[in-house]
Amino acid sequence: MKERVLFVCTGNRARSQMAEGLLRQLGGDRFDVHSAGTMPSGMSELTIEVMREIGIDVSGQRSKSVDEFARQGFDYVITVCD
Repeated sequence: MKERVLFVCTGNRARSQMAEGLLRQLGGDRFDVHSAGTMPSGMSELTIEVMREIGIDVSGQRSKSVDEFARQGFDYVITVCD
C-alpha cells in the first residue's frame, strides 16, 4: 500500500510543487504524492523551468487548494513555508 503525502504551502506555486515533483520522481511507486496551498495562486513558470533543469517535468501539475483534500487521509502532511 502506498503512503500518502501532502506538501502544503501558501500559494502552491513553487516549493510545494517542487517537493511533489521530487518525491514523485525519487519515490517511484512507493508514494501517492500531492501538493496544495492555503491560498493557491497558480503554478510558477520558473518552477517548471527549474525542475526541467534537473530532469523533472512538473508541467502537468496544477495549483490546488487544501480544501480539495479536506476529507482525505494522509500518512504525512509536510509544510514547506511558514
